[in-house]
Amino acid sequence: MAQNGTAENGVAEEIPALPFPQPVKVQDIRHTKIFIDNEWHTSSRGRTFPTFNPATGVRICDVEEADKEDVDKAVEAAKAAGQRGSPWRRVDASSRGRLLHKLADLMERDRLLLATLETLDTGKPFLQSFFIDLDGSIKTLRYYAGWTDKIHGKSLPIDGSFMCLTKHEPVGVCGAIIPWNFPLLMFMWKIAPALSCGNTVVIKPADPCINMASGLLFQAGFPPGVVNIVPGFGPTAGAAIACHMNIDKVAFTGSTEVGQLIKEAAAKSNLKRVTLELGGKNPCIVFADLQLAVEETQKGAFYNQGQCCTAASRVFVEESIHEEFVRRSIENAKKIVIGDPLDPRTSHGPQIDRQQFDKIMDLIESGKKEGAKLEYGGAAVEEKSLFIQPTIFSGVKDHMRIAKEEIFGPVQCIFSFKSQQKAIERANSSQYGLVSAVFTTNMDRALSVSAALETGTVWINCYNALHAQTPFGGYKMSGNGRELGEYALAEYSEVKAKNTKT
Repeated sequence: MAQNGTAENGVAEEIPALPFPQPVKVQDIRHTKIFIDNEWHTSSRGRTFPTFNPATGVRICDVEEADKEDVDKAVEAAKAAGQRGSPWRRVDASSRGRLLHKLADLMERDRLLLATLETLDTGKPFLQSFFIDLDGSIKTLRYYAGWTDKIHGKSLPIDGSFMCLTKHEPVGVCGAIIPWNFPLLMFMWKIAPALSCGNTVVIKPADPCINMASGLLFQAGFPPGVVNIVPGFGPTAGAAIACHMNIDKVAFTGSTEVGQLIKEAAAKSNLKRVTLELGGKNPCIVFADLQLAVEETQKGAFYNQGQCCTAASRVFVEESIHEEFVRRSIENAKKIVIGDPLDPRTSHGPQIDRQQFDKIMDLIESGKKEGAKLEYGGAAVEEKSLFIQPTIFSGVKDHMRIAKEEIFGPVQCIFSFKSQQKAIERANSSQYGLVSAVFTTNMDRALSVSAALETGTVWINCYNALHAQTPFGGYKMSGNGRELGEYALAEYSEVKAKNTKT
């Protein structure tokens, strides 16, 4: 499964020769401190937190833990860097693009090390880190590097002897809070459009790979204070960003529950802008093209061990092909290789930690108890490991917990349906609306069903087709606003209208 596939759309291709990942030594992890004003700092409270390899349980390193005081310092640096007349504000548009390209160049140079760190820290298979996370990060930087000198306003025809010109200006200091499942990719999704528009950034990760990125930002030549990295925890550093009076916008990727807290904190502080990319309980509707649907929905369900907001967790299959779909899904799941994530043959790694592991196993047990049929998997690989077998349930009913709750684990739930209209109604019955997919050889049907689905993205005869050029975000409780593409630029710019009497 990890042996083939492009970085973005999963179309089979031959994998080029790749150096085998070498063990990362402690000295390779050069930056584990807080990064403020282009300098590395220890925590104001003298605290650190460990990060562990989920495949082995071995501690990778200790990272400085930022708290409110550190966030305050980071915001002060970001605010100063964004003042008119500052070095950053004097950087012209095309030069901002060159800085983003330089950062992408440095990531290309260190791609093997960064991918290895990403695999050590998250447990995702190395080929996925190398070909998907790193490739997507670099492409995102290059895409927004191309936008820097194309962000412009308009001249508007208005009544009377007046002329109106609009100008797009930076929002200001942008806070960002990113998750553990795609740390490097989410980092670039946040900083690339923000910097393209001329903003400054304070970002909270919890990942040594991101701290490695601080060294690359320094080498790329970004002025002090433009990007500040405050690793830490949600209730402290994250909360400080959400309610800070001098942060003008916050972008968050994570759970719906935390997204609600962030939006409340933003409203109660300074009404800062908020973009949220939250949970999903994503439906796939399968009418035809059976083998493609089996492969793509499993890619959606099991990719990154199911730890994706886009996970294909509800697969509705037309009744006439349901039995065959289940049979082929079981056969396909048997081909998945579970093992050491650094081994290029591995396509399925561990869950991120014990808390996540226990939550997934609890939901698997609930599926059994509520009457779903366990077709494959459903157990830990070893007694004390964090590896869970790819798991397939059939006979799933809409009222079951596994049908309603975001599992965030390698669990595929297969439903059957009789009519197209009923399938659409059931697909839309969730509180979430992030992504969906339709599999059919009938393009009229594909277009009508995709138009009816209440999700921010609909994939037709494919899954996880994410591109830097394409907007991404959700309906309903899957979030607000859009990331990626030209649409993301609106989230990081203010429109000023200049009306002149002629």
